[in-house]
Amino acid sequence: MNKQILGEKGEDIAAAFLKKEGYKIVEQNYRTPFGEIDIIAYDGQMLAFIEVKARKNPTFAVPQLAVNKKKQQHIVKSAMSYISSKRIKDRGLRFDVIAISIFDDTKNIELFKNAFEPDSMRFV
Repeated sequence: MNKQILGEKGEDIAAAFLKKEGYKIVEQNYRTPFGEIDIIAYDGQMLAFIEVKARKNPTFAVPQLAVNKKKQQHIVKSAMSYISSKRIKDRGLRFDVIAISIFDDTKNIELFKNAFEPDSMRFV
């Protein structure tokens, strides 16, 4: 399975998981000049920007560690672009990571709410 197919499969698994947990998905694969946000969803009144990381090889690092500082900065800039373009105001927001490990026929899904805090919440 190549990286793109694994990523798409991971995002599908994550979306199904989030729906089961009561999230309302409003966007998937939202693209901005700063990058892409895998999933944007409401968890109650909270707007969550969710990065999905999937791995199929147990010898690689755990998936959530792939969301490094540079990736976080791109996600935050993309989120600010989304908020600005949709004119969203007075809404709590957070940045989550879903880590999916697929080994053989076993899937392990972990949701990390508030996985990171933005350095700056300036609008773009």
